Amino acid sequence: MSTAAQVAVVTVVRGRHEHLVRQQRSLSAGTVRPGRWVVVAMDDEEIEPLLTAAADAVALEVVPLPCDPAALPLAAARNLGAARAIAAGATTLVFLDVDCLAGPELVAAYDAAVVDDPDVVWSGPVTYLPDGLGEEQLARPWELDAPHPARSMPPPGQHVLGAPPELFWSLSFALSARAWERVGGFCEEYVGYGGEDTDFGFLVCARGLEHGWLGGARAYHQHHRVERPPVRHLDDILRNGAVFARRWGWWPMTGWLEEMQAQGLVVRDGDGWARAPASGVGPPP
Repeated sequence: MSTAAQVAVVTVVRGRHEHLVRQQRSLSAGTVRPGRWVVVAMDDEEIEPLLTAAADAVALEVVPLPCDPAALPLAAARNLGAARAIAAGATTLVFLDVDCLAGPELVAAYDAAVVDDPDVVWSGPVTYLPDGLGEEQLARPWELDAPHPARSMPPPGQHVLGAPPELFWSLSFALSARAWERVGGFCEEYVGYGGEDTDFGFLVCARGLEHGWLGGARAYHQHHRVERPPVRHLDDILRNGAVFARRWGWWPMTGWLEEMQAQGLVVRDGDGWARAPASGVGPPP
């Protein structure tokens, strides 16, 4: 097992502590370890004591980010993590959602792809794991490999260029530090749920870079409860959707908005969307 000193993994987190601990184990057990794992803790002081400093664990840096827990600054947190990683000398940045376990080849595959094509933003397949798995199964998630069908990913050992920017997903992706600085990071006008991923996808193309699918960089998303549609994030979706529309000329997340329209929670407002009168939906708990 080797360490790629030039690779940093960036994870942003609030809560999901068990998921984060398992992610640490998966990174430490990879065929190639990152030189640094930067964990940005959004208003979460409990993170650092949970993570092991054992000799066989990946090198860790926890970066605190005070914030309003009802409006998590996901874009700003990723930017902060990237800045810390680059300042420490990283030339390959891997972003991994806190719910994702790294497959054994994830770091190695991302690093090789970034070195070969440093002007491509690479995304690997993500399998959504079922509920009820035991620790032994979670330690070997590749045995349940079944990537999400919304992203048409190549098999291990292959890559495909020209991935659509609207399908960019921040769950798992990698790029060179040079490409990151050229894109300028995530737009920090987005706060809370939704919009910043798609915005970043279009920024990549606007800056003359390209998206690619990378079959070897496989990740495994640990189960957690979800709300469909995400009604408790209604205000975030409306605010961030308006930001996106101003920047790009069209509204994202229309599937969620149309479902909430059918529930009487939102209405069309000219070319955009707004809360329905007396919708009765409050801010997130």
